[in-house]
Amino acid sequence: MNATATPIRIRPQLGARSSFAVVAALIGLALFASSTPSPIYGLYQQEWHFSTPVLTLVYAVYAFGVLGALLLVGRISDDLGRRPVLAIALAGLFGAGVLFALASSVGWLFAARALQGITTGAVLGAAGAALLDLHPRGDGAHAGLINGVVSAGGLGMGALVASVLSQYVAHPLVVPFVVLLALTAVAFALTLALPEPIAERKRPSLRLQRPHVPTAARRAFLLAGLGVLSSWSIGGLYLALGPTLVTELLHSTNRMAGGAAVLALTIPASLSQLVWNKVEPRRAAAVGSATLGVGMALTLGSLSTGSAVLFLIPTAITGAGFGLAFLGALRSLTAAIPERQRAEVMSAFYIVAYLSLSLPAVGAGLAVPALGLEPTFRIFSAVVVVLALGLSATLARTPVSAARSGSGGRARFLPPSPTVARARSAREEVRPPRS
Repeated sequence: MNATATPIRIRPQLGARSSFAVVAALIGLALFASSTPSPIYGLYQQEWHFSTPVLTLVYAVYAFGVLGALLLVGRISDDLGRRPVLAIALAGLFGAGVLFALASSVGWLFAARALQGITTGAVLGAAGAALLDLHPRGDGAHAGLINGVVSAGGLGMGALVASVLSQYVAHPLVVPFVVLLALTAVAFALTLALPEPIAERKRPSLRLQRPHVPTAARRAFLLAGLGVLSSWSIGGLYLALGPTLVTELLHSTNRMAGGAAVLALTIPASLSQLVWNKVEPRRAAAVGSATLGVGMALTLGSLSTGSAVLFLIPTAITGAGFGLAFLGALRSLTAAIPERQRAEVMSAFYIVAYLSLSLPAVGAGLAVPALGLEPTFRIFSAVVVVLALGLSATLARTPVSAARSGSGGRARFLPPSPTVARARSAREEVRPPRS
């Protein structure tokens, strides 16, 4: 009797380097999506006639969605696995893009931004941990560098693409999100081909979780928190007020002008991380915060000139400080996280980051109707200058030994995930012996 063999379907799986690149791209995509609506909020206001405080609430819904997701499901990928959480989150991000593309009133914006916030929080927690799991060399510091570069780059590219499309393409409230949907669909397909670094899975519990950082990583987390506080607070201020302020300085209705403010901040942020990636994390956070403070002080002075060019040049200096401070924050933390708590600690880090990003943006948006745009920017910028310079002085006084002890004496190389370890072992087996 002849038995018919049933073919076994093997799911295609990416290699170590490709997997690492895909996870890094997911972080960039999440932040690309978050900044896509920023340059076209003015169009929404013209179309549906809602006030600046309402627009601020739309932004606040997004921020609270991110924070809620990080608190509720931040560590769930430590239990359920990275790939399932990323796939579900990307499906939700796709759904948010559909809501934006179909939006016909401000109520749709609230729903789209809320869903986008929840899914962004899930992506950042799981992808930040997977970036450490899947690094081909287990290099936590390099993983932190890549995380910082793609985060700043994603924010800038989202604003740039949305500015260009909304200015020069028909249906400006739809086309930017069609592009976003296409990118998300590609990312979803690639995510399904990722290896799963979590070998032992257990049933997750959906409950509000208090952010927890293990003792071995607390010193490093404190340094990381200070660095991200100084850098992302200015990011939130620029996302909230920068596009409108530059448009007024240029006396232009071209939406590329609004995107220029975000680009002037984020492109130098990415470049500074690449150029100074060898700087010791504590020093990077201290120098970056100081540069950020000086850049913002110069930006404040430029407002009196009424020149958009003189506004954008110190903004670029601020961006370089933003990137360096964020780099120091991430590198100090990623080298110190215990393997089984990576998603939990990265979620706690992003909670600090998004509080730093959202509180200045929401506060400034609520203050604009009473104070005016430029006075609000001056007041909030002055607060950021004091904060950044104070943090820089604090970090400069922190002994290097104390900053380094945050990792508990661990080396900067992290133990590889089981998937990466198996891949390395397989490569060793097929490598021909040396003669």
